[in-house]
Parts: sequence; C-alpha cells; structure tokens
Amino acid sequence: MKKLILVGLAIVLFTACNKQQQRYTQQSAEIEIVKKAIENYNNQNYDVSIYADTSKTLFNSSKAFMSPSETIAYHKANDVIYSNRGFTNEDPEYEMVLTDDGETWVNCWLNWKGTLAANNKEFDIPIHLTYRFVDGKIVREIGMWDASAIVLELQAIEAEKAAIEN
Repeated sequence: MKKLILVGLAIVLFTACNKQQQRYTQQSAEIEIVKKAIENYNNQNYDVSIYADTSKTLFNSSKAFMSPSETIAYHKANDVIYSNRGFTNEDPEYEMVLTDDGETWVNCWLNWKGTLAANNKEFDIPIHLTYRFVDGKIVREIGMWDASAIVLELQAIEAEKAAIEN
C-alpha cells in the first residue's frame, strides 16, 4: 500500500511539473505583428515584410484569394475614395489561439471609420480580422465586415452623377 501511494504521488508530481503549452493569450509577438499591420494600414504605410511570400488574403470572400502585393493594391485602390479612414482605438480586442492542429491564429475585433471624399459621409463599421502565422510570418489573413452601407452610398453617388450628365 505504501508503494502504491508513493507511485501515485510520483505520478501526480510528474504531471503537475509537466508544463502545458499556452493555448490562448492576449499578449504575444504575433499580436504585436498584427498591431503593426493595423498601424501600417492606418498610416498607409504598406509593408509586405510581415507576410510570407505565399500568404493568401481573403476579404469578405471564401474564394477570392489575394497575394500580399494584391492586398496592398486593393487597399491603395480603396484609399482614393476616402478623405480619411482607419481603425480606431475604440475597444480593440486581440487574442492569439493555438488550435488543436497546432496552428497559430490571431483574432482581432476593431472599429473602422471612414469618410467618403465625394460627399463627406462618415461610416463606422465593426470588423473582424484573423491572421494565421507560421514562423513569425502571416500566411493567411481573413477579414469580414458589412460594407453594404458604403456600397449603397457609392451607387447613389454614381446615380446622381449620371442624372446630372443626362
């Protein structure tokens, strides 16, 4: 009986000392890289060095992948329709998760504000972004948001222009 208790105690001590890998955190090097990506976007200082060459970005799509250079071109094309735009510091949330498959993902929930250059109409949109990391580089970026209010406003501006021209 004494040996059984000692063996049981040894097992408990062994498993207690076995450090578990952290599966969830709100502080990591990967989160800092995402914060830098957000800062770069806000400053229109696009930098592909944080992305792996094979990185794929999806914005409001499940199939239309963009490379890092295509993602920058996407942002630059959109920048011209706004007099100002960017993510706010209103309650941003960041988390890093290590999945059961060993993948490292950083999720963030942010507010984006922009003003259309054509009519000074302002928009405030909640956005969810998630980034997968491999070896400290972003290999996948996924963004989801509801852009319908902006699309409708741009369509109204174009319809007004067409009516004036006719």
